[in-house]
Amino acid sequence: MSNSMKAIALYDSFGINHLQLIEQTDPTLEPNQVQVKLQAVSLNYVDLLVIKGVINPNLTLPYIPVCDGAGVVERVGADVTTFKPGDKVATTFIPDWIDGKPTEENNSDTIRPGLGTVPGQLSDSKVFSVNQLVHSPANLSAIEASTLPIAGLTAWNALQYGNLQSGETVLLHGTGGVSIFALQFAKALGARVIITSSSDDKLKRAQQLGADIPINYKTTPDWETVVRHVTDSKGVDIVIETVGGSNLQRSLNVVQMGGHISVMGLIDNSNASISTLTLMQRQATIKGMEVGSTQDFRAMNQAIEAHNIHPVIDKVFPFEQTKAAFEYLEQGLHFGKVVITLE
Repeated sequence: MSNSMKAIALYDSFGINHLQLIEQTDPTLEPNQVQVKLQAVSLNYVDLLVIKGVINPNLTLPYIPVCDGAGVVERVGADVTTFKPGDKVATTFIPDWIDGKPTEENNSDTIRPGLGTVPGQLSDSKVFSVNQLVHSPANLSAIEASTLPIAGLTAWNALQYGNLQSGETVLLHGTGGVSIFALQFAKALGARVIITSSSDDKLKRAQQLGADIPINYKTTPDWETVVRHVTDSKGVDIVIETVGGSNLQRSLNVVQMGGHISVMGLIDNSNASISTLTLMQRQATIKGMEVGSTQDFRAMNQAIEAHNIHPVIDKVFPFEQTKAAFEYLEQGLHFGKVVITLE
């Protein structure tokens, strides 16, 4: 094995243009650590916010970004029993949240890779502690598995928290990574899916993945009426609220009595004003959420294998084109996930 590893880091300042290739020395392996040859990382909107200095303006540079990755175990420390060389693995975004409810301790931002304190995954080889990894689903490539830690698990839990049942109706906003995963999971669980987008092309692609009712919110700004019509005025069982802001009230308007809204989006605004009266009348649950625990991750991976679900990859960039990958993500033209390969 070579004694230097390649990584891409924010070097001297914030911004996509300040991403630079760096060399790192091969680390020593502690007894409870695992060295992984990372083969792919997938990009989330949060990575862009880190690179631009929005999330952590006091970041110590150089800093290796990107929260989500997947690869193959190269070697393990003497005390490691859960992984062995050759195992396919994906990274965990909230590594101390193993199971149960979120707490201040197990959900701290400071332990999340790629957010500013712990280095991210944009590196061709990296040493992890055992809790920072899970086994990847057997049916997925590293490129596919790299999309799971944030987008996949967020979508999975958004439906789980709403206790989605076969035959129920889900409303999805947009065609980003979380929405497309939610579409795939919802269809695998036997639900009916309504999806909104400003692009007819993207809506066609969503229909190919099983979306039942596509709505172009540009050409049909009053999409609430359409949703009420196709649900016989009852409304939807679950809304996956990836937009946030003023969109939350509109989601509340179309959720059915006793329905559920999972909120994980800030695209519109981090502030929302909603009608408390409507919330009471609908007797709805609005649940804020962030990704999920390692146990949730394992449950999702079992479902991915059982239903042979393959994440939708919009575009794959080579390591050398990392800047182009982030520029592409920033344009927001993607359908599904944007991935960088590290091989």
